[in-house]
Amino acid sequence: QVQLVESGGGLVQAGGSLRLSCTASGGTFSVYDMGWFRQAPGKEREFVARSNWSGGTTYYADFVKGRFTLSRDNARNTVYLQMNSLKPEDTAVYLCAAARPGLQWNYWGQGTQVTVSS
Repeated sequence: QVQLVESGGGLVQAGGSLRLSCTASGGTFSVYDMGWFRQAPGKEREFVARSNWSGGTTYYADFVKGRFTLSRDNARNTVYLQMNSLKPEDTAVYLCAAARPGLQWNYWGQGTQVTVSS
C-alpha cells in the first residue's frame, strides 16, 4: 500500500507563490504516475497536473498552465507542485495521488489547504 502525505500549503496573497510537496511511502515511488488535484468547498475535485514515472511527461489543466509546475524527485519519493501567480480562485485543498501507469488514481493523500487572499 502506498501512503501519500502533502505539505506546503498555507495562506498567501494573490500573485504570490507556494510550493507543495507530496511524499510517498509503502511502494516503489518511481513506478507510479503522480498527480495533483484540488477541491474547493462545494465543488467537485479537479485535476491539476500529472506526470509519468520519470517526470519527463507532464500534463496540466488549462487553468494552471504557465503558472504551476510539477516536478518529482524519485530519490526522495517526493513530487512537488510549484504554484506561482496564485489567484483567489486557486483556494482549495490540494491532494496528491498515485496510479500505476494507465490505471485509475487509487492512492490519495489527505490534502493540504491553500488559501489565496485578494
